[in-house]
Formats: sequence, C-alpha cells, structure tokens
Amino acid sequence: MREFDYRRASDVAGAVALLGADPDTRFLGGGTNLVDLMKAGVERPARLVDIRELPLDQIEPTPEGGLRIGATVTNGDLAAHPEVRRRYPALAQAVLAGASGQLRNMATVGGNLLQRTRCGYFTDVTRPCNKRVPGSGCPAVEGEHRNHAILGASENCVAVHPSDMAVALVAFDAVVHFETADGSGEAPLADFYLPVGDTPHRETALPSGALITGVVLPPVPVAANSRYRKVRERASYAFAIGSLAAALDVRDGVVRDARLAFGAVASRPWRALAAERVLIGATADAETYAAAADAELAAARPLPHNGYKVTLMRNLVVAELTRLAQEAAR
Repeated sequence: MREFDYRRASDVAGAVALLGADPDTRFLGGGTNLVDLMKAGVERPARLVDIRELPLDQIEPTPEGGLRIGATVTNGDLAAHPEVRRRYPALAQAVLAGASGQLRNMATVGGNLLQRTRCGYFTDVTRPCNKRVPGSGCPAVEGEHRNHAILGASENCVAVHPSDMAVALVAFDAVVHFETADGSGEAPLADFYLPVGDTPHRETALPSGALITGVVLPPVPVAANSRYRKVRERASYAFAIGSLAAALDVRDGVVRDARLAFGAVASRPWRALAAERVLIGATADAETYAAAADAELAAARPLPHNGYKVTLMRNLVVAELTRLAQEAAR
C-alpha cells in the first residue's frame, strides 16, 4: 500500500477544499471498499480525508413527503430506520442483503453509491483492465465472465455494478445531492451512473472535486408494497448474480403502478422502464409479468457463459411480481 497523508474534515466546505487542493485525494467514510482497493494496489491516493464526523448522518423527512438520507448514514442505520422499512421496504431489504452486519455498521450511503466494480480483472493489478488502465483491454470478454453483464455493456467492459442499495434507490427515483467548490448540485440516480461506452473508467457523473452530501427519496406510494430479491451463488455474504427491486400497485385486477430495477446485470443499476410500460394498465397475472420481463430482456446481449442470467431475471420478475400481487390482495 502506498504511503498516504490523513486529514479529518470538520465541515463540508473544508472537506471539499481539501479534495480540490490535490486531485490525488480520496474521501474516507467507512472505508469498506476503498481500503480493500488500496491494499490491492488498485487505489493509490496520496491523501485520505476522513468525513465521518461531518453532520451528514441523519435520515429526515422532506417538505414534499419523501426522505433525505445523509451521506454518512451507515447502511445498518438505513436498514433499521422505521420510515425506510415502512415506506420503502425494498430499500431496507436490499441493504440487509448487501453485506454482513459488521460491514453494514461501517459502510456509508455515500460510499455505497461510489463502490468500484468487483470484477476479478479489475482487482488484479497484474492483468489488463480498461477501468483501471484505460486502453489496456477487457480480458473478461474472452475470459471469465460468468457473473458479468448482459445489458448495457460494451467491448470495453462487461463488469457489473456491485451495489444492492443502489438498485432499490434507482427504482424509487432517488436523487443524489453533492457539494462542490462552486456550490451545491444534484443528479437523479438514474443519470448518476454513466454508460460504459468507450470510457468505462468514467463511472459516475459526479463532478470533479465533489462530495456527496445525501440522497433524497421522493414520495412514491407504490414503494410501500415493494420487495428486493437477491440471487447469489451461496447463501452467506456474497455479491449478486442477479437481483430485482420491484414495487406493484394492483387494483381490481389491473396494474396501476409498477417499479422495477435489475441488479448485477449491467455496469449500473438497471431501471427496467420497458417492463414497467408493459405492466401499467395491464392485467395483473403471470402472463403479463412474463411479457414485461421479455420486453426488458430483449436488449440483453449475453456472453458465452452468462446467458443463464436472462432466464434468471425473467423468472425473478414473474415470481416477485406474483408474490407482491398476492400480498397486496390480503
């Protein structure tokens, strides 16, 4: 690990100023991803700015009826918050599925959003990787890619985004708020993660020198009847091979509203807008759910060893929407 300077920020403006003074600086929250990458030699910052004491650790109602979640709220506190559990249950379930209890008590919301890819080629500094060294190539395309992307990938990168929390947040139209030296800004989470294209090393639209200060969830009535389902290769703590955040409002046998987002199938949390369009206004039954999944997965371009994800995601959509409809009818 490279030797680094350590500073502790006492306010947001001071933290932003420290980052702006040296582009080779990183913010340190829980460190559950950054420190691992530093140990592997992937991240080599010259300075860490500890932001854990900033006043960004609250979950508060917004005037519009949503929730504002501070950037340094721990994943454990987020999952346990009564309003999150009541109004956005899929979000609480996603966070609980995302890591062990020890990690959830350290990891922060802002850090979770900025997780780097978990592709084995990315974390192995002896191998090429376009995310780590732009232009060096993507060995996963011809190599080990069983758990890689089937949607939105390119020949330059087929890695998937690792966050469970972000999948639920995307489904519920979350907005990321940040602070820069020039003032405050915000970006819908759906636009926060950039398409892979030919620049996979550029993962987010966060401006240079910016600090995430929080995430705002708008009021989303359908979110009260929501679920997060994660499929992994072992029952214990593991990254997803496919996941789904789903919300459904059914009245008189007709889908009035629906939200779907896929995880572990693309370089970013994948909002399933094509599937939602099929669902809304249609009869709430397994045939409709399958048609919705097929509409979204028509764009899938699996590699030789990960085509199973198409079937997996189709089955997840049908199973979880069926379950949500049954729960709503009780």
